[in-house]
Amino acid sequence: MRRRMTAPLAGAAAACLLWSVPGAAAARPAYGPSAPGPLYAQVKDRDTRLQLQVLGRPDGRDMLYRISGFVYVDAPGDTLAPALRHGTRLFGFEGYNVRRLYREPGTNRLYQLSREIVFYTDPQDPARVLREWRNPLDGRTYPLVPVNNDDVDFGPFPITPEFRLGPLKDVQRTLAQVSDIPPRTDLKALTGDDFGLPGGIYTAWEMFDFYLGKREAARRAHGVPKGAMEVTSSWTRSSPFIPSMCISDRDVRARLTFHARSWTLDSWDELEPWLKAEVQRDHPLYRKAPEAPARSETSWTSFYRKQLDNGALTWAEWCAKNGR
Repeated sequence: MRRRMTAPLAGAAAACLLWSVPGAAAARPAYGPSAPGPLYAQVKDRDTRLQLQVLGRPDGRDMLYRISGFVYVDAPGDTLAPALRHGTRLFGFEGYNVRRLYREPGTNRLYQLSREIVFYTDPQDPARVLREWRNPLDGRTYPLVPVNNDDVDFGPFPITPEFRLGPLKDVQRTLAQVSDIPPRTDLKALTGDDFGLPGGIYTAWEMFDFYLGKREAARRAHGVPKGAMEVTSSWTRSSPFIPSMCISDRDVRARLTFHARSWTLDSWDELEPWLKAEVQRDHPLYRKAPEAPARSETSWTSFYRKQLDNGALTWAEWCAKNGR
């Protein structure tokens, strides 16, 4: 399925496409070996070019999706009432994903590399980060660990002139990219810890809708655009209670529902001061996207690596040790 070009041919094809398009820059840009621009410029299909811009900047620099939303209790039959009622807004959900497009040097393989840091905040004051949470089911208070996933990567995409990601949906004045994903991970097999999940298997739904305006799409349909494309996104996740809440999925008929929206920023510098200060103090790694592909993390595998020290503690032992 992968068709490779030699570096000279890839460069020639990219240059031919780039400089034959109206509005291309007057001076030829200098590309490093991992820069995505020459690969991006090969792609003929407009919708695929735009979807690659949803993933990252064609100029190879970092961009962000600023994430903002809430986390709710979903308890069919209100089974946890009165301690934890169905529909309770537990937390704000505030943070970002920082990402870039990366070309594996000497190949036609394109990756999206990212890290994400999202804080659980006071639902009445989204800029106030919560450090702990009292579990009303057992009366104990636990540290509240933010989403801190390093890496979250996609690819490789084998880029050729005919590469396609599928058509965008035409929705009035916008174009939409829809992605509904049912994650399933056997955490017991992967880590040796079942995290209180039935069979040790994590299952969830993650539902994304990305929207870009048609004027923005027309403006960025040619050449190798600089900066981040203006994209907004809606995201919903249904999943078990996060590990640091210490609620066993086996023992309850309830889950969490995350509902958030996000929007692109050109750089980390465009974030609000409170969010930048929080990251600079405790999570400086998340100021930049990764430099090269690595194994991706989820909230559960990140918790296993960073909180359980790769299995030095079990999830149940962490809860017993940290609850007070």
